[in-house]
Amino acid sequence: MGIAERMGGYLMEIPVKAAVKIEAGELVAVGADGYAVTATKAAGLKIAGCSATLADNRTGANGDVKVLVKRGTFVLENDGKIKNTDILKDAYVVDGNTVTNTAEGSSKAGKIIGVEADGVVVEIM
Repeated sequence: MGIAERMGGYLMEIPVKAAVKIEAGELVAVGADGYAVTATKAAGLKIAGCSATLADNRTGANGDVKVLVKRGTFVLENDGKIKNTDILKDAYVVDGNTVTNTAEGSSKAGKIIGVEADGVVVEIM
């Protein structure tokens, strides 16, 4: 039996943590409990990608709602610290839309592959 590709390899559904709302287009993180939340500056989170849709689980229990997450390359907001000299270095989460080059107290968002006028190009795989 060969390897079967699922959802194009770039989309995944992740159960959302109770009392959490994830907006479309935000960075999605998975905590140690295995549930999705909007990415924040915190150590130990695993960044899954960007949410493709709104996922509102504010009134549900853990996992009642799933968020569709895209993996790939995205333009995220620059906290002002990332420069061209940071290309191919790691980007770290500031919030659900913003990255920095400072690792302390944060989680890795992905690899910086470009710095442009409209933001930082980050590969999340």
